[in-house]
Amino acid sequence: MAPRNIKPGVYAPVLTFFKAGSQDIDLETFKKHVVYMGERGVGPVVCGSMGEAPMLSEDERLQLVRSARSALDNAGLELPLIVGTGLSSTRGTIDLSRKVAAAGADIVIVIPSGYYASLMTRAALKKFFLEVSQASPIPVLTYNFPNAAGGVDMDSELLEEIARDCPNVCGAKLTCSQIGKVTRLAGVVSQPAFAELYPRSWRRNDDQPPFVVLGGFADFLLPSLIAQAHGAIAGMGNFAPRTLRRLYDVAQEALKTGDIGLLGDAQKLQAMVSQADFPTSWVHIPGAKRLLEDLRGYGGLPREPLRPVDEEAYQKMMRNPAVIQLLELEKSLEAGGEEDALSEQIVPSNLVSHLQTTIRWA
Repeated sequence: MAPRNIKPGVYAPVLTFFKAGSQDIDLETFKKHVVYMGERGVGPVVCGSMGEAPMLSEDERLQLVRSARSALDNAGLELPLIVGTGLSSTRGTIDLSRKVAAAGADIVIVIPSGYYASLMTRAALKKFFLEVSQASPIPVLTYNFPNAAGGVDMDSELLEEIARDCPNVCGAKLTCSQIGKVTRLAGVVSQPAFAELYPRSWRRNDDQPPFVVLGGFADFLLPSLIAQAHGAIAGMGNFAPRTLRRLYDVAQEALKTGDIGLLGDAQKLQAMVSQADFPTSWVHIPGAKRLLEDLRGYGGLPREPLRPVDEEAYQKMMRNPAVIQLLELEKSLEAGGEEDALSEQIVPSNLVSHLQTTIRWA
């Protein structure tokens, strides 16, 4: 089967679950969670930063890829499967990219190594992505996350160079949270001339963007879409997938129609999501797993040496008004209705008929 192209939309770095005691990966829970998110319109990114990729062996990574692919296929979900393959060396990254492609990945997302951060010059970074993309059998998504790469931070000019010179690079995830960088990069790749001058071999039709720009957090999804970006890969999708998807859909409809009322609704929803994204991000992977445990009955602990979430920090997060509001809205959307007071405040009822529960991959 031909690889599934990356599309505009919302994605989430899938948590990796471990069995109590042995800390072996829990594939059944993992598959259940992949389908849970996918059925709610959030695409999976496996072996990412939030998936504890540095804690996983190569064999475990490949098990997760095969499990995610089979879970999506068995559920009838035609979603692209994005898999993290960034390792310390170019050779290792290429080798892993080839293996995950054979295991069922459609796209690889690659973060540059930060172990020798002071030696990762612009020339070294560009050569790294050029060689990885040339050798990868599937498209490559560049990943800019300075906090996870020893401070390596690719600027918009370098990302534009990579976009132009690496035809197998399909986009960029920007977890640097710099909306100016998002705006500059999206503005360049969204021009019709870009697709004409820098064709992509994997691009099957003119409706497919030649290069997607994705934010790395939910708290600036609306501003990035206004700046012509294409969506986000956000950890919030693990525990509030319907809300994240709803924000994307309302924002896209507002931009498509020019409806000022819809844009106002998107602004209100974005404000709440942004206020909730901040405290939930501070409890990180352990907190997200604890939250899933409370909400859905599974989550467990991170793999050691990571520790369980601090109880005081977790309870403080759960008392945050925006987090309470987020979880109430997610519960309402999951129930299939928006008639309660919260939903009327965030997403007025006149959107129900327009954006009911249909999942659309724009």
